[in-house]
Amino acid sequence: MPNFTIETTYHLPVFRHRTYAAETLEAACRAAIEDDNWEMAENDHDSSRGVHVTGAWEGAHTAYIGPSIPVPSQFEDTLQRRTRHFEILLGLLKIFFDDAHANREPSLDWLNRSAWEIARGEAILAGNPDPDERADPPRPVHVLARLQEDRVREAITAIFEVDHSFGGLSTETVSDDEIHEACVSIATTTDFSDVVSNAEFQTALTAIWAAHHRLHRE
Repeated sequence: MPNFTIETTYHLPVFRHRTYAAETLEAACRAAIEDDNWEMAENDHDSSRGVHVTGAWEGAHTAYIGPSIPVPSQFEDTLQRRTRHFEILLGLLKIFFDDAHANREPSLDWLNRSAWEIARGEAILAGNPDPDERADPPRPVHVLARLQEDRVREAITAIFEVDHSFGGLSTETVSDDEIHEACVSIATTTDFSDVVSNAEFQTALTAIWAAHHRLHRE
């Protein structure tokens, strides 16, 4: 049976209680952070973090002598594991935000990566190893319509040009807040289920005819 040398660690919090005179809580917190006098420090054993593996080597008594071997992620420090994953998820969020801002559909590659990172995040929260296989990417979603506030303002201008029954109102009279509230109202109260169902049915027929033509050409 082979031997392994394993280094394990746990983080022990150190705390102190000191009083700071300051104008605000923020100023007091800043003074406490910048205070380098820890003569009255105490160890907080009750709040220590869990034991985790920080190194592994093949053989007996080989710590820092031979080459280290990778440690499975579920044995790493949970807080550090979550922190690294947060950075990954933040990067993915920035990518999807840029796509949404530019009215672009996200690529299947990024959807696949996101599905994998979601599954990995769930494993981290559960203290489990990373998934062995990448999660299946979600099927693409196609936007049928988008209610844009700038287009609504253009429509208001067009209405005022042909309809003069609104007295002294003009395009500038209608505020951005009023347009926003109107968009939210229409988006949340209008029933588009019939429109979506009809689009799905028409799309299904189009796909069937495409398959029909392809099979008859072969």
